Amino acid sequence: MNNMFSKSAIWVVVALLLFMLFKQFENHGTAAGSKTIAYSDLLDDVKGRRVKDVVIEGNVITATKDDGSKVRTTSTYLDRGLIGDLRDNNVHFDVKPPEEPSFLQQVFVSWFPMLLLIGVWIFFMRQMQGGGKGGAFSFGKSKARMLDETNNTVTFGDVAGCDEAKEEVTEIVDFLKDPTKFQKLGGRIPRGVLMVGPPGTGKTLLARAIAGEAKVPFFSISGSDFVEMFVGVGASRVRDMFENAKKHSPCIIFIDEIDAVGRHRGAGMGGGNDEREQTLNQLLVEMDGFEASSGVIVVAATNRADVLDKALLRPGRFDRQVSVGLPDIRGREQILNVHMRKVPIGTDVKADILARGTPGFSGADLANLVNEAALFAARRNKRLVDMQDFEDAKDKIFMGPERKSMIIREEERRNTAYHESGHAVVAKLLPKADPVHKVTIMPRGWALGLTWQLPEHDNISGYKDKMLEEISILFGGRIAEEIFVGQMSTGASNDFSRATKLARSMVTRFGMSDALGVMVYEDTQNEGFMGGTNKTISEATQQKVDAEIRNILDTQYALARKLLEENRDKVEVMTKSLLEWETIDADQINDIMAGIEPRPPKAGVTLRKQPSGDGPGATPSSATAPA
Repeated sequence: MNNMFSKSAIWVVVALLLFMLFKQFENHGTAAGSKTIAYSDLLDDVKGRRVKDVVIEGNVITATKDDGSKVRTTSTYLDRGLIGDLRDNNVHFDVKPPEEPSFLQQVFVSWFPMLLLIGVWIFFMRQMQGGGKGGAFSFGKSKARMLDETNNTVTFGDVAGCDEAKEEVTEIVDFLKDPTKFQKLGGRIPRGVLMVGPPGTGKTLLARAIAGEAKVPFFSISGSDFVEMFVGVGASRVRDMFENAKKHSPCIIFIDEIDAVGRHRGAGMGGGNDEREQTLNQLLVEMDGFEASSGVIVVAATNRADVLDKALLRPGRFDRQVSVGLPDIRGREQILNVHMRKVPIGTDVKADILARGTPGFSGADLANLVNEAALFAARRNKRLVDMQDFEDAKDKIFMGPERKSMIIREEERRNTAYHESGHAVVAKLLPKADPVHKVTIMPRGWALGLTWQLPEHDNISGYKDKMLEEISILFGGRIAEEIFVGQMSTGASNDFSRATKLARSMVTRFGMSDALGVMVYEDTQNEGFMGGTNKTISEATQQKVDAEIRNILDTQYALARKLLEENRDKVEVMTKSLLEWETIDADQINDIMAGIEPRPPKAGVTLRKQPSGDGPGATPSSATAPA
């Protein structure tokens, strides 16, 4: 508030000074009540004896007429002829030297360019520094934002899906609450805790929960806030941040995305970054220097722990790493229950079913799922968010938004329906494949149709027989086009790419080839300069690798073709259902595979009205949700 008042007062003073200055210029340049005329008109008035008084001041001539009005004109030099005319016509006149500018005017004219340059420089410096508190010269001040116990209400009850990580940091909470409990036994709490995990898994939320549980101040800053264009600014900010933290001890300093400042020193091409390395050096000193930062615990988060400097990870600094991974099915259910507290939920919503249908989702993804479902319910003017809203939100996140206005020719729809039916039928007939959750020919994102498989449980490891079946499923779409449509489209290009990539990984990385054994033929850990894999095999061995990949693909292609030719009736029924309803779920698919008439869509499911007319010849494409 005081800062805002001082800034307003400065601008008011500047405005008043400018107003007074302009007023002086105006008063100096224009006589009150005078009218500007031509020099010849002044001579005519003098000769016509209509002027009684003249004042010559520099090159400005001011005349007073008989009627009391004043006129003015200018002359570049003192006209001696005018002086003679004035004397001949008995006009009283006076000659004065030019008026000297005032001191304020002299200062303004002399210093205005310099002041303007200084003002522009300050403006740009404030922009580069983000206009932080303390003015343009507060470069070295910390940008950490402090939350005290009144502003930070996050506790462990708001964090779900990472029970092991919470157990790791529980003793930090105990230390912040009662440090003497550990110190009397000679124990030293870890000074730094590094949270490692994929984006969106709740690392920042967990750090805030530590401070919320311990009821201590929480300083939050990003790693990129330390690095500036001036060398030494980041190190100064690190010192200032730790000084502020010591004043509020015990407390927590949270550094998000620490890899922005903590990368390996001197590892970059063309030398290191002096500013970043000085900042890192200062951070190392503050965390384990000559002064012990008692009561200050540094918590950092990153998803790239492999690029951090080794000195940062040694004991005494970030000596404890807490892994915050993607939640399992039980963790996803807990996270959904946390976020569902914030929205009105219908009685038919089951968090366990939603958790099973969201494999690979992080905490942020699940929060987005609940939000999207609430938005769907709001668009439909509902008072509660029901299961259908969650299903639509899940479809949108997994497969993209529906393109209901897209015009597709009937021939394209029929070809897409056979393509997706081929994927689904092969998936249902293979024993190790994940269950088919939904099949649709509703255009979503870049795809004209999709076959969506969902696993019954979280898949941690991959197995050879299941990978082979996945290749067969990917080939099912193209084979169905060949058998039932009699022509090939480009819609299977993505399927072929994924199948080839999977077969190559089985041969070159996973040791799943009987012919080539368990040798690794491609090293993806040590990537080359352009990011490609390093190949350390001969040309002859490469030919054997290619032949083995071709053998796997041909074998699975033949298997998928055999399954579709033996179940032509099921493909036809599924294609007919897709053309009629556009989307069929697991219950309808099970009816078709059992040889009975598929049940109609559930109540509340709206069908798209196919626009009339021929649309552009879009390329059918398919996608299968990853297991």
